[in-house]
Amino acid sequence: MAELRYKEEGTVRVIRGCIVIVEGFKNCINGQVIRFGYGTMGIIIGFTEEVAQVLIIRQQANLKTGDKAYATLEPFITPVGEKFIGRIVNPLGEPMDCLGPVEADEMAPIFVDAPGILKRGILAKTLETGIKVIDSMIPVGFGQRELILGDKMTGKTTISTDTILNQRTTGVICIYCCIGKAQSSLGKVVQLFLDTGCFDYTCIVSATAAAPPGQLYLAPYVACAIGEFFMKQGKDVFVCFDDFTKHAWAYREISLLLERAPGRDSYPGDIFYLHSKLVERAAYMSKEFGGGSMTQFPIVETLEGDLTGYVQSNLVSMTDGQIMVSAPLFGEGQKPAVDLGLSVSRVGSKVQWPIIKKLSGPLRLEYLQYREVLRVSKLKTSGGSDEAENQLKTGSILTELLKQGPAEPVQMEALVLILYAYNKKILHEMMIEEVIAFQKEIFDFFQKRNPELLKEMREKRNLEDDMKKTVDEGLSEYLEQIVAKRPKEDLDDEDDGSNVGVDMLDKVTSKKKE
Repeated sequence: MAELRYKEEGTVRVIRGCIVIVEGFKNCINGQVIRFGYGTMGIIIGFTEEVAQVLIIRQQANLKTGDKAYATLEPFITPVGEKFIGRIVNPLGEPMDCLGPVEADEMAPIFVDAPGILKRGILAKTLETGIKVIDSMIPVGFGQRELILGDKMTGKTTISTDTILNQRTTGVICIYCCIGKAQSSLGKVVQLFLDTGCFDYTCIVSATAAAPPGQLYLAPYVACAIGEFFMKQGKDVFVCFDDFTKHAWAYREISLLLERAPGRDSYPGDIFYLHSKLVERAAYMSKEFGGGSMTQFPIVETLEGDLTGYVQSNLVSMTDGQIMVSAPLFGEGQKPAVDLGLSVSRVGSKVQWPIIKKLSGPLRLEYLQYREVLRVSKLKTSGGSDEAENQLKTGSILTELLKQGPAEPVQMEALVLILYAYNKKILHEMMIEEVIAFQKEIFDFFQKRNPELLKEMREKRNLEDDMKKTVDEGLSEYLEQIVAKRPKEDLDDEDDGSNVGVDMLDKVTSKKKE
């Protein structure tokens, strides 16, 4: 028996780029699908009593005035499912990776309300990004919305891709949403994911700069819908929107074509609502509602570090913290170039490992004081005080600790060992080259020497007295190896006024005697 379906027919009256004005529809709802000939389709984005305003989201043939438009009372829905993991799709759910069609488990609406306050649980788990400066001083919890903002080419995307890379063993489902980026930029991300095996747990929703404005507008909603499918199953999801600046530009273009009144910077008045209804969908659900979570990293671009731009200030006010990436720091070689003076996590510290919270407590102030002393020392021609010299030495070591190359995630256990050694001033007795080597080698060293310690550290997320004693013994053994590797002339060299090698060896020896 044939299904009885309500259907209406309208006529195209005006065409303005990606906007088509259609008259003749008796019933309209926002987000309703409208079909034209030859596979062209759009959604209703506004209407009056006389006409409907249709946003074209797929155009297979040129439209002209007088063409017919067909409507059924169906909202725009997108396919979602397990098979989307490992695939690259456009905002219509169509594959972009030449691997054949994607089998969907269900169809989901993309314009849905955010979970209510009673459905949400208290943040309880840490999202391990693998980035030392973030995990130690700007921690992120599951269900949080952490904004990443900075100028062009300062490493914003790298922070997100490194976070995705670090989820290989955590079971987190990752979604990378590309909005308005160049095809070459997306290609670099895809190649990184292929090289590192990220596609085993990652999906890409792609709307590059060549995509029509309608698809740029829909991309983040589709990414959210795919993420919510997994969140309802009780899984943890991480979503990166790269970036909201291009999304705002696309919506501004659409709004101007709709002849809506422009406001500040020509953006429409509802641009705040556009982004807030996206980021509000991030949540950590209570156990009664599955216990899943969706964490979001929206990215937004600044102009010469200006945080007061319209879109930037909007997003700062609606997220749970921001990571500010500084172009001057990036130019100095400080990568990731996180500006600790402007970066903050408002809720992540509640779920941070207690030992990391304790060890990293004074680091932010120490780093900011070092930057100030460094700036003043560049202006002075004569030498500074001993206190300033000590601050410069300590700050240079801390700066080296915060540096990290792309695609080089650091385990939380390794971060604990690094911060512990820094707080014990063990690293102060090393040369910079040895500090760099220490960070790369210390986790493997303890993995071979005492793997049970690392397992206990992860279970308790803390260091008890007996564990500290074991760590001290391991660090002493590591230091002894460093001293043994040094050439004899380095141990005897006192030209710089400090016999670092002998000092270290004395400390190691005295500890062994005790």
